[in-house]
Amino acid sequence: MYPVIDSDNDSEDGRIGGFAKNLKAVTMSSSYLPATTESLDQAQEAKKPSEAISILYRVLENPSSSAEALRIKEKAISNLADLLREENRAEELRSLLTQLRPFFSLIPKAKTAKIVRSIIDAVAKIPNTSDLQISLCKEMVQWTRTEKRTFLRQRVEARLASLLMESKEYSEALALLSSLIKEVRRLDDKLLLVDIELLESKLHFSLRNLPKAKAALTAARTAANAIYVPPDQQGTIDLQSGILHAEEKDYKTAYSYFYEAFEGFNALEDPRAVYSLKYMLLCKIMVSQADDVAGILSSTKVGLQYQGPEVDAMKAVAHAHAQRSLRLFETALRDFKAQLEEDPIVHRHLSSLYDTLLEQNLCRLIEPFSRVEIAHIAELIELPVDHVEKKLSQMILDKKFAGTLDQGAGCLIIFDDPKTDAIYPATLETISNIGKVVDSLYVRSAKIMA
Repeated sequence: MYPVIDSDNDSEDGRIGGFAKNLKAVTMSSSYLPATTESLDQAQEAKKPSEAISILYRVLENPSSSAEALRIKEKAISNLADLLREENRAEELRSLLTQLRPFFSLIPKAKTAKIVRSIIDAVAKIPNTSDLQISLCKEMVQWTRTEKRTFLRQRVEARLASLLMESKEYSEALALLSSLIKEVRRLDDKLLLVDIELLESKLHFSLRNLPKAKAALTAARTAANAIYVPPDQQGTIDLQSGILHAEEKDYKTAYSYFYEAFEGFNALEDPRAVYSLKYMLLCKIMVSQADDVAGILSSTKVGLQYQGPEVDAMKAVAHAHAQRSLRLFETALRDFKAQLEEDPIVHRHLSSLYDTLLEQNLCRLIEPFSRVEIAHIAELIELPVDHVEKKLSQMILDKKFAGTLDQGAGCLIIFDDPKTDAIYPATLETISNIGKVVDSLYVRSAKIMA
């Protein structure tokens, strides 16, 4: 099945043929190794990763296709993928997946799917390989179409759509998902359907299309209710539900979903638990319950387990909100830029919170005045003059207070709140009632005349 390494060629270029043609050999013999547990142990005992990789490649070169040899090769592939991932050799992982295609014809389709997905996962764990992952998934989609491996193709396409979404290739991802959802619904593969519907919800949310995002999430929940859903997938559903409710300003419901997601991820020791906790704290801050943040973080369940920059960032925001201090707020945004501004979900809500806090502080500062210099307000609030002037003009247009800006003098003139004359609403109500009476009399007269 696989070519035997020729000793002359080996001495000439120092490379292993077949599987190992791209790998420089450190220690090697002139032929493949037997597909036995002893060979795997030899690789495990190797002093250097390159030696272990060389040994595993040579095990895969073994032409034997007995049941035991295939089992050993499967284990060798798993070990080899782990080693290549640890060595950040993404291109070799991609090459390995291509070179294994003859081997896939000898093993069951379910095992093929497991190996393919594990190697793609290994590539994903290597930093800065997004483009390589997309290219690899497209190659595998073409291969699965040729080999008519529908089950595997659908899962690789779902992975490809996720990668395209992360790369902001939204139109291509949406087109791929639309055709995939129709196909999976016909086959009634509910577990895969839940994954795809969830992915569609995230994609529409990224496109700021909330109605479609909610519809896709509802479809995912409906499919999930008919089957057993793994805890990590249930946590993902809860997390997405919380994000959508928070977007609609329903922070109390969002908090309960984030809490459920945190419980699930915490039990699995999933790294997403800290993000669920972060969004829980965000909900508390957004409903002006910043004092509850310290209580949540002091609980035994959270304790020291989730201490880190994500939690510290939310502590800083909670402290700034409790103090009603824009200066502390901006300090938190500057000190924890990666955790706050680079997280699109947190950034969107904190922008709204910052505007609210700025409006409250400005209203409190201008309350004693009827005429005040904008520069003086900017000095009191410790913000640039142009920033304050722009915000004041916006507040006047939004009718947050009555006033006008005298830009020539650089002053803000505040008017007294106009008193509403009660006679106008009463007059309008009277006219409305007279209109109803006239309409009623017209209907009665029409009946009499008939």
